[in-house]
This record gives sequence, C-alpha cells and structure tokens, in this order.
Amino acid sequence: MGRFSSIEWTHHTFNPWWGCQKVSPACENCYAESWAKRVGHDLWGKSASRRFFGDAHWSEPLKWNRDAEAIGERQRVFCASMADVFEARKELSEYRERLWTLIEATPMLDWLLLTKRPQNITKMVPWKSKLEWPANVWVGTTVENQKEANRRLSHLLKIPAAIRFLSCEPLLGKLDLSSFSTDASLLSIDWIIAGGESGAKARPMNPVWLRTLRDFAKKKKIAFHFKQWGHWAPLETEGGKQGKMISLDGHLMAAVGKIQAGRVLDGTTWDGVPSAMAA
Repeated sequence: MGRFSSIEWTHHTFNPWWGCQKVSPACENCYAESWAKRVGHDLWGKSASRRFFGDAHWSEPLKWNRDAEAIGERQRVFCASMADVFEARKELSEYRERLWTLIEATPMLDWLLLTKRPQNITKMVPWKSKLEWPANVWVGTTVENQKEANRRLSHLLKIPAAIRFLSCEPLLGKLDLSSFSTDASLLSIDWIIAGGESGAKARPMNPVWLRTLRDFAKKKKIAFHFKQWGHWAPLETEGGKQGKMISLDGHLMAAVGKIQAGRVLDGTTWDGVPSAMAA
C-alpha cells in the first residue's frame, strides 16, 4: 500500500502504523478496519495492538520525493489511510516523531494529514508557530454531519498549515459551514472533499446535502472534490440498473454499488484540488 494510490485525490498513501479506535458515526463501517481484518489483523479498539513497519516501508516516501524532484512535479501523500496520526496512545509517539522528520526530509511531497482528532494537533506536532510549519503539510479533519463540524472545525481552523481541508465522507447529514467562514478568529477552509459511503452496509447520502456543500464551495471559491456517490446513487444518475430503492426527502436512491454509482454530480466530475504551496 503506498505508491500510486487508488484514492482519487492523492498520488500516494503512507501509513506510519495500522490501527485506530472509533470515535464518531463516520467510523461505524470503517473500511480500514474491514481491510485489516481481511488480511488477518485485529487492530481496532482501545485495547487492540497497532501494526508497525520497518525501515523499507519508511524509505518509500524518500523514493517518491526523488521521483517528484526528477520530473519537477509535486505529489500528494495521504497519511494515514489505515490509522489516525493524532490518536493519543503512548506507543505511537516515537513513530509520530519519525513521521515529522520524514515530512521535513521530503519537500517535494505535500503531506495530507487527515484526522478525527484535530484537538490533538497542536499538542503533537513539533511546529509551534506559523513560521515553523513546513509548507508541505496539509491538515484536514472529517466532518460527516453538523455535530462533528461544530466539534472539530474550530480546532482545525486555528492550525497555520499551508492548506486546511475537510473530508465530508461519508456525508451523513446536511452541513452548514457558513459560521466558520465568517468567524474572523479562524483561518480559511481551502479544500472540501465529499462523498457517500460504499459497502453493503452503506448509509445513503441525500443529494441535497452534497449540492449544499458544492454550492458553498463555489460561493467561497473553495476547491471542491466529489469522490463518489458510494453504494447508493440517485435514481436519475445510476444508468438504469435498479437495485433496492429508498426515498430520502423525496429523492429516490438506488443501491447499485460504488462502480455503477460513479462520481458525476449534475453532469460534472468535480476534481478540485487547491494549489500546492512552494516548499
């Protein structure tokens, strides 16, 4: 897992370890937990162990950085798809320290640190002022519904990272982000990633929730990336293949699977990404 990620909005994924503990509704059908169990690892929960890796794994981003330098093109690294960098566990501290060193050693890679624990960021990073933050660090938080937006966003929007982004996936409710964009004490949102949940147990995403986010991003000139409809798609976009159907506020949603559902919204593929910062 790493080079040339299958995740649409990044080039690579890197995991300093595997394993986590569920903290909110977005975690209910965690794909990372399912994947770990599929390959024989029980790594989720407070008492479960975490899986760590050796030097060969940690050297991979150094190779990616050399490749990016050779072609003169910055590349994005999602860290971590199988963990949360800011999970508060004592045994993770030494691996976090190694990660900070690795980030500083790879200036041609933009590191995307996505967390459900933004309240821990300032306590765990070594960069204590805006001038110290590396230009190649992007920090994001998951906001799947309004409750989590209210709980997490104020923490994220105080972080002086080059880019601050939101992962609204799985999107489980309508989000009103207007108060955060007008609060002068907070920094800006630079990127919104949105998507529905995949898998047999997926919860459907109301198209109104998605369009509300898209319209907010357009109004505020925020880069917007629509990753996927997920397992459920609006009946009018799912290409005629009908599975189980439900109605969400009058919108008929069909259970057709991630591939059939696709990622087109109102006739457009939304692939917005913020401009990379010069490191």
